Amino acid sequence: MKTLVIIPSRLSATRLPGKPLLKINGLSIISHVMKKAVSANIGEVFVAAEDQEIVDDVKKNGGEAILTNNDHKTGTDRIFEAINKLGKTDVELVMNLQGDEPLINVDDIKNLHKKMIQSNTQFGTLASNISDKNVLDKQSLVKVITKESLNDSNFPEAKDFKREIINDIENVYHHLGVYCYQLKTLKRFILFDQSPNEIKNKLEQLRALDNHIKINVALAKDSPIGVDTEEDFVAIKKIMEYKSK
Repeated sequence: MKTLVIIPSRLSATRLPGKPLLKINGLSIISHVMKKAVSANIGEVFVAAEDQEIVDDVKKNGGEAILTNNDHKTGTDRIFEAINKLGKTDVELVMNLQGDEPLINVDDIKNLHKKMIQSNTQFGTLASNISDKNVLDKQSLVKVITKESLNDSNFPEAKDFKREIINDIENVYHHLGVYCYQLKTLKRFILFDQSPNEIKNKLEQLRALDNHIKINVALAKDSPIGVDTEEDFVAIKKIMEYKSK
């Protein structure tokens, strides 16, 4: 199935402004993600940027990027604008990667893509096992609750997404912000207003569930840290510098 990979990115992050252009091993975070996406080899890759500086950086590092409006409420809305601007309306699948996760496992991207094709699913995402139960009440780490226990071969539906798990619930996993959707499903999603549930929890995937769009979940091998704070950046920088030695 013809697939387009789009990475939404903007400089005006609340907690760590300018983070897409922070450098690790001489390369910006957004360009690290772009290169991971290209190496997955599942389709054309574009960065959908709010800022010209991001576009320039990605192109300088051999990638493709497009400038989008600065009034989008979510990354998915930005992606839809990019698809239309690029004229890529003949694709069947759209993969949405987070621009602040330079440690994303390429095999996990490939696995989600493969499961989407095999199952003809309309909307898919990734989740990993939680080894430290202390993170269940950590607001910055999003959790997904699935209808069945996740394993390498299945692709069960998500029941809910939460920032905090208080009670003892089965089938809770760390949700990774990677999405893959059929283009026709993305077109439906964009037409819906933001749901109160989405706005309250600041989780755009809840807009899909609230409008009866099923989301299937694939098990990821890795649980990469996203760059959300200065502390995250320092930790990821150390990991990537060590791996490059």
